[in-house]
Amino acid sequence: MLTNLEHLGLAVKNLEAATALYTALLGQEPYKREHVPSEAVDTVFFQVGGSKIELLAGTSPESAITRYLEKKPEGIHHVAFEVDDIRAEMARLRAEGFVLLNEEPKPGADNKLVCFVHPKSAGGVLVELCQSM
Repeated sequence: MLTNLEHLGLAVKNLEAATALYTALLGQEPYKREHVPSEAVDTVFFQVGGSKIELLAGTSPESAITRYLEKKPEGIHHVAFEVDDIRAEMARLRAEGFVLLNEEPKPGADNKLVCFVHPKSAGGVLVELCQSM
């Protein structure tokens, strides 16, 4: 079951400029910066109430974020929902006809196991499932 809006992921070209922008906008510093080698991204997280904003910048031409920004402008890349049991939620979504981009959950940023739901099966929105490790 989806339990909470965990974060909004924002694709950015220049992570330092975007971090400065969101620091000024939100009136606070990010609480975490992290490199995620498996996704070839650098991330910056801001806490906003009970949810988060994740800034994502690709670190190589093969990064999904780099490829995304070649076709689309900076902005909302995905919406992430917290789940208690990611494997059970993946099975439920498959049974409902959703297409998952991962066969198994994988380690993601911010100490989470993650799985993505293909936008074509989710109304054009890339959905991320997150479970704390």
